[in-house]
Amino acid sequence: MQLFATPDVRPWWTRVRPTLHYLMETEAHVYALAVAASVLLAFFPFLLVMISFCRDILHWPGAVQAIYLALGDFFAGEPGVFLTRNLQSYMIPKLHFASMFLLLLTANGIFEPLEVALNRAWGVTRNRSYLKNQLVSLGLIFLCGALSLVSLMLTAKSSQWIGAVSPWAQAIVFKLAAIPVSMLALFLVYWLLPNRPVEARRVAPVAAGVGLLLEALKYVNKLIAPALAQKLLAEYQVFRFSATILLLAFVSALIVLAGAHWTASHGRKDPLS
Repeated sequence: MQLFATPDVRPWWTRVRPTLHYLMETEAHVYALAVAASVLLAFFPFLLVMISFCRDILHWPGAVQAIYLALGDFFAGEPGVFLTRNLQSYMIPKLHFASMFLLLLTANGIFEPLEVALNRAWGVTRNRSYLKNQLVSLGLIFLCGALSLVSLMLTAKSSQWIGAVSPWAQAIVFKLAAIPVSMLALFLVYWLLPNRPVEARRVAPVAAGVGLLLEALKYVNKLIAPALAQKLLAEYQVFRFSATILLLAFVSALIVLAGAHWTASHGRKDPLS
């Protein structure tokens, strides 16, 4: 009986090639587009609920400012300015249960195609029923929402101490809080969403790597933002900001799916699995 896994000594490009091939398949693009469309539907309801929750329940203006900081960090240039300008606290009504219900209804749609994609990556032939998927999705929404609140509260609390020092210091504090939180959220998705048991030790390092790739995506977006903004303005006009959200969500979804494929394909080669 083999007690220890044989180290994989193949060149790195031969290990990456199957995942790159997966990203070129139509199936991966269909899943990513479905996730991106759900993100677009849930984006504004989520922000409205988060801002009104921080304002009306927590009574913490610093947390609201942290949300604006997060928007500017992810959406470079004009889209970030537009979103921040149109999501000012005084423009948002008080928190209502109808808004919470709308958020849960739209956000749940993100995890339906994502579960199917993760099941496909792990070789699972049977998806959860719609009701079970909604229950798992609801739990993930509450967990990820709570993690987002923790990140915002840490950023807001730190900004009270260093806010007068430099905007750069605020941005650094935000990233120090947000990056580990995003890694933990990805870990929960990789670990809990597939319709099969998944070992935490397999998904933890991949969740960390995908979190870093998503952070790198922000800097790539900052570099191409001016050219992308002109392109979208010419082709989409008033819908250019919605197209921006959809494109960034699509690329982010592909990165998340690549992490899932990598984890599953390398996990199946583990003799202890």
